[in-house]
Amino acid sequence: MQTEQLVHNINLKINGKPQNIEIEPWVCLLDVLRDHCDLTGTKKGCDHGQCGACTVIVDGKRVLSCLTLAVSKHGSEIKTIEGIANGEDLHPVQKAFIEHDAFQCGYCTPGQICSAVAMLEEGKAQTREEIQDSMSGNLCRCGANSNIIDAIMDVKKNHYEQL
Repeated sequence: MQTEQLVHNINLKINGKPQNIEIEPWVCLLDVLRDHCDLTGTKKGCDHGQCGACTVIVDGKRVLSCLTLAVSKHGSEIKTIEGIANGEDLHPVQKAFIEHDAFQCGYCTPGQICSAVAMLEEGKAQTREEIQDSMSGNLCRCGANSNIIDAIMDVKKNHYEQL
């Protein structure tokens, strides 16, 4: 008995570039980014949505790409760590992570940066405690959490309060 394989065509705009991808309906967005688009900056951590290493920005919102079926994002605009900088000009969050030594091993850094950029754009978290709470879904096992929050606070103060 032969089974018919289901394949869907999805259109995504990834880091500003239109992509047409043929994908099985069970493939997660993380695997599409890494395996089909060769965007390996987004990391596969726990593969259960608990660590945040796979965080990307979909239509302006933070999304755990390991838990998101790619077919559900047909027509969406996706920004990965590769699309955060403007060419060679780093995003203020990326600069602040460097200035505040907000990474050690660096594995969680792409998800942390994507999450921080989207959180700052949301404008909801105002205090250090609110930022810490809003970033709690992104784990740093190396212990750079206080430096990560310092970096985000610096960007908030110097780039988002002036808007």
